[in-house]
Amino acid sequence: MQRRTFIKNSTLFAAVVSTNGFIHFDGHHFVGDCETTSDILGPYYRPNSPLRNNLIMKGQGGNPIELSGIIKHKDCITPYKKAKIELWHCDSKGVYDNTSSEYRYRGTSYSDENGQYSFKTILPVPYDAGGGHIRPAHFHLMITAEGYQPLVTQLYFSGDAHIPKDMYASSKEAKNRILDTETLQDGTKKVLYHVSMSKTLAAEAAAIDKLTGIYTDVKDKSKKIELFTKNNCLWMKNEVFGENFEYIGNNTFEYPAMPKGMYATLIFEIMPNEAIKLTYNYVDDDLVKHSSVSIKEF
Repeated sequence: MQRRTFIKNSTLFAAVVSTNGFIHFDGHHFVGDCETTSDILGPYYRPNSPLRNNLIMKGQGGNPIELSGIIKHKDCITPYKKAKIELWHCDSKGVYDNTSSEYRYRGTSYSDENGQYSFKTILPVPYDAGGGHIRPAHFHLMITAEGYQPLVTQLYFSGDAHIPKDMYASSKEAKNRILDTETLQDGTKKVLYHVSMSKTLAAEAAAIDKLTGIYTDVKDKSKKIELFTKNNCLWMKNEVFGENFEYIGNNTFEYPAMPKGMYATLIFEIMPNEAIKLTYNYVDDDLVKHSSVSIKEF
């Protein structure tokens, strides 16, 4: 694959970009015979959830369910031990715990010697995401394994009437993430989801670090965009934690797994005075293009 130079015209970045360059990742597909696809992170991710695989909260209601599966290497066969799995979802009323110290329905676990993982929790429910748009019930997963691209994805459930109307769940990339639920003899439910990891080459941490900081809108000084790093990826801060963007070449980072017709990109340009210009373009479910220009001063 042809090597690419990140921010070609800037000596500021020349020394901190990987000598191997970057490999394009389209935000949807991971390489391998067994396809594992990503999905939007969503606005409700919180880092540092407790180390636990039993998320059932007393007195909170909800239908118990077990999520389990195997984390595998890129060969789609060999189990990956000690992969980090973060799970989060809404409660039985469609509400996320974004602030409490209990981290309700949020937990972190690690795959065992055989790559297996499991969580006991409740079945999430559909909820109104605003404007009358009902999101189907779903689990959020973030899987981090050394040497592989961190995987952010969502899992949906067969028979959910809201899936066909949801741009994310109804996309072709999500078809293998719509899971059948099995009802056990005790009345609880179980779903199975296996994951295959994939390698990509990304920017050196130092290169991404140069992009982090607070950017001020050139037209409205009261508007700010804050960028930071996690798992060697670029994130945009939001009211809960942040949203991840992945490098796609040509000084551009993209919000992964957006449905057809929707996108969000961060385009960077080094100015003569070494300030960084950020152009933020996006089209969300209103299908209207939005654009802003912000500057980070050194």
